[in-house]
Amino acid sequence: MKIAFSTSGETLESPLDQRFGRAPKFLVYDLDSGTYDVVDNRQNLDAAQGAGIQSAETVARLGVNILVSGHCGPKAFRVLQAAGIRIYTSDAPTVAQALELYRSGKLIEAKAADVDGHWV
Repeated sequence: MKIAFSTSGETLESPLDQRFGRAPKFLVYDLDSGTYDVVDNRQNLDAAQGAGIQSAETVARLGVNILVSGHCGPKAFRVLQAAGIRIYTSDAPTVAQALELYRSGKLIEAKAADVDGHWV
């Protein structure tokens, strides 16, 4: 099973980005193998509009089952939900800490977007 984390860095110790659609990168962690890849999302960082939708489509194409981010807007939430991706929000300072919170069952699955669109 794969989990995507919004981040600005390249490692598990990188900060968990509070934005989903405008996160510079996604760290995709494979729970089965314990390995991860980092995917660039810079094309959406400065997008005038549609960053959340495009980022959600990117994450869906990666075969991710779960997304962990600081926040998720309504359009991205709908795309992720339609793709069958479960969404969790977290205020953990790093990807590693967010991953540990997920593993320990301390993250609560989001049932709706938690910010308005065009949140910067």
